[in-house]
Amino acid sequence: MSRSSGQGANLAHLGRNPSSGMKKTSAKKPPAKTSQNDFFILRLYIAGQTPNSITAIANLKRICEDKLQGKYRIEVIDLLVKPQLAKGDQIIAIPTLVRRLPPPVKKIIGNLSKTESVIVGLDLQPALR
Repeated sequence: MSRSSGQGANLAHLGRNPSSGMKKTSAKKPPAKTSQNDFFILRLYIAGQTPNSITAIANLKRICEDKLQGKYRIEVIDLLVKPQLAKGDQIIAIPTLVRRLPPPVKKIIGNLSKTESVIVGLDLQPALR
């Protein structure tokens, strides 16, 4: 059975190598890491002035002041006041912190008391292995 040059060209648009019949794989890009110059936009979703909400706000402010030195903006969204805002970031638990910028979007659920986990989750420091 002989192949015509036209057949190989037809397979190329399918992402296949005509000689092997295997799909081409593209190298996966590593997740984007934050740099010292990035500006952070953080949204903290809470529900009223509960102890967990108050703790989350205080912990977030402390972490941002320590690690981001003025290169951040915190938006606290009380879902008791504006419940419709939960849909946009697909909030299913509270408190939830959403890192809007820099991309990619990241979410951390809880009162942010595990400082090291929050720092790693926000890509402010690499995970220790």
